[in-house]
Amino acid sequence: MAISSLVFEIAAPTCWLAMTGHLELVEKIMGSKTPLYDIHVNANAKIVDFGGWDMPLHYGSQMDEHHYVRKHAGMFDVSHMTVVDLHGERTKEFLQKLLANDVAKLRSKGKALYSCMLNPRGGVIDDLICYYIDDDFYRLVVNASTRDKDMAWITEQAKDFAVDVKERPEAAMIAVQGPKARRFAISSLTQIIDFDEEQVENLKPFSAIDGERYFIARTGYTGEDGFEIVLHADDAMELWSYLEAAGVHPCGLGARDTLRLEAGMNLYGNDMTEDTSPLESALAWTIAFEPEDRDFIGRSALEKQKVDGVQTKLVGLLLEGRGVMRSHQKVITEFGEGEVTSGGFSPTLQRSIAYARIPKKAKGKCTVEIRNKHLDARITKLSFVRNGKAVIEL
Repeated sequence: MAISSLVFEIAAPTCWLAMTGHLELVEKIMGSKTPLYDIHVNANAKIVDFGGWDMPLHYGSQMDEHHYVRKHAGMFDVSHMTVVDLHGERTKEFLQKLLANDVAKLRSKGKALYSCMLNPRGGVIDDLICYYIDDDFYRLVVNASTRDKDMAWITEQAKDFAVDVKERPEAAMIAVQGPKARRFAISSLTQIIDFDEEQVENLKPFSAIDGERYFIARTGYTGEDGFEIVLHADDAMELWSYLEAAGVHPCGLGARDTLRLEAGMNLYGNDMTEDTSPLESALAWTIAFEPEDRDFIGRSALEKQKVDGVQTKLVGLLLEGRGVMRSHQKVITEFGEGEVTSGGFSPTLQRSIAYARIPKKAKGKCTVEIRNKHLDARITKLSFVRNGKAVIEL
């Protein structure tokens, strides 16, 4: 369904309910709003529903926003992401059970870990980032669209470990990404809060600093350098204004998707689901099978899958000619059929790229069924662009 059609189908009944006085139903239909929502509206952003949130798709040109992040610096409102704080003496032990990756790898405070949270069948409930703040304090950042099931799962599993699970709905988050992002972020933050500039400047990738009024992580979802910054709502609105005044371009969900697609970063619900394991989703590197006695949820299912052999794999596709690959299109290989999980046009490469789940033995060439035509494509690694440069042969 086209986004414009989807917006109309949501807006029409909402307007009717408002006119007939059913305002309580209007509130249920309308999406949640981040603290920066009014800023986006005033900037004439195209607002769409995303995981139950009213979010900016773009501010005029998705293509310009994409290039701004690759060449300069862009900023994204990612306040719809769910921040969850975990407290308790057994928090580390709990996370070693909950996550497929091992938080014991986090040996210095502030370090971060990317992991999947699995069900007993080895399927992915969600992917997330875990931060080690203190021995009895860890922070998770999980996806917006999976918030309800994530919170229910985490809370249920935490009961046996006496871990306090606290969601942080008051937190706003801004991602500043691009080759000049860190410089602009630091200079803008100095206008709002007191912090150790040298400490932030020297922050290593996948590390964070937790302060009284801020949380600054050197992480992102674009394949570029930058920060993800958690602040209270008022501070976040002020930071957005300072960043924009400094020349950092506001960017929406559209550019965020093409950037992550180029960078080879999975999207939950497309490239991994509750019915696919990390071994089938190019995420084997996120599973810590050592130590052998760490019995994380889903481990036995993954070990069985390793013994039996994985039948499919997630790969990248580069379309050889004109056209655009999209999710759910059929992929034909010499070893059988597969399916595109994510696809689109790459602004950096000026070609269509995609991820696809295909038979394990397939390699080399394949065809993709686009509008009843079989178009040639090349099977590649998942990462297409990093730090503004192509990492595959065109």
